[in-house]
Amino acid sequence: MENYIVSARKYRPTTFESVVGQQHVTSTLKNAIRTGQLAQAFLFCGPRGVGKTTCARILAKTINCMNPTADMEACNECESCRSFNNGTSMNIFELDAASNNGVDGIRELVKQVNIPPQAGKYKIYVIDEVHMLSLSAFNAFLKTLEEPPSYAKFILATTEKHKIIPTILSRCQIFDFKRIQTSDIAKHLQYVASQEGVSYEPEAIQIIAQKAEGGLRDALSIFDQLVSFTGGNLTYKQCVENLNMLDSEYYFRFVDMFRGGELSNALVLYQEIVDNGFDGQHFLTGLSEHLRNLLVSIDPVTHKLLDVGDAMRQRYGQQSVACGLPLLMKWLEIASDAEYRYRDANNKRLFVEVALMKLASVMKGLESGG
Repeated sequence: MENYIVSARKYRPTTFESVVGQQHVTSTLKNAIRTGQLAQAFLFCGPRGVGKTTCARILAKTINCMNPTADMEACNECESCRSFNNGTSMNIFELDAASNNGVDGIRELVKQVNIPPQAGKYKIYVIDEVHMLSLSAFNAFLKTLEEPPSYAKFILATTEKHKIIPTILSRCQIFDFKRIQTSDIAKHLQYVASQEGVSYEPEAIQIIAQKAEGGLRDALSIFDQLVSFTGGNLTYKQCVENLNMLDSEYYFRFVDMFRGGELSNALVLYQEIVDNGFDGQHFLTGLSEHLRNLLVSIDPVTHKLLDVGDAMRQRYGQQSVACGLPLLMKWLEIASDAEYRYRDANNKRLFVEVALMKLASVMKGLESGG
């Protein structure tokens, strides 16, 4: 059987240009390489799976490249690039602070720093999850980080910047990585799907991107899981079922029922949701999110706050216009209050049903001037 490589590794970016959703970081790094104004230590901060370690490796490879391109990318042809690509570079070292967080590992690193590179311009140390270092390890590292040899560069990565002591932070050039936009994740997933010969519905890709909540690595892991589940044919229905998500179609139907005062139909539809294994908290959270999306769909100025695909954005717009601002505000107030108080309710089923009764009665109250 051919060795299987997960998509997160197979399609890991190898150039600054191919990094997804972090242009503010990659453009700054390329300019620093171009001008030769490289800091002695970099600190990459941000959520998991957004490209911190990937950018650290690309930076390490590029600043040691002997013939960088005009766009400040590694050439992939010189000896330094080839050794990096083959995993045999003697100038680039990676340390996982999560499993090497003691003072002994840092002291060993400090000894290595004092040995000049045998080939290439720099010795580069990439320390992942640096916040996991113990206080004594941080202190042992401090002097070297403050006054390293001219050939030494340090690239630190962390998901928890607040856990790093201020004396370390003050010696680093800090780059804040942001959560990747859903549209950028969806675009990358479409590229991966095309490369892998996977057929897909655009709504399926969109739902995977949303589920990842800004993390590209998570999105690719979910993508791999669903490709296996669906046999390489991603449909929206199968993705929603496998990810245990409530189909947005339910919420569109509920809003139409609230507008028509159809309490009985709303209660029957909620029973269907319960029968499918979803609890009231899940339902109320999704309902509040749906009403919020309708609210921001009313004004074109706030459309950019809607993190959905084009087809869904159009549908939200149509339903929001049909409802109007006063109705949506009242519904959102009821749904948000129910979501907040659900945990303390003794009879949770009755609690949700009462909330549905209130939502279905709002229209009549507005019509009567109540």
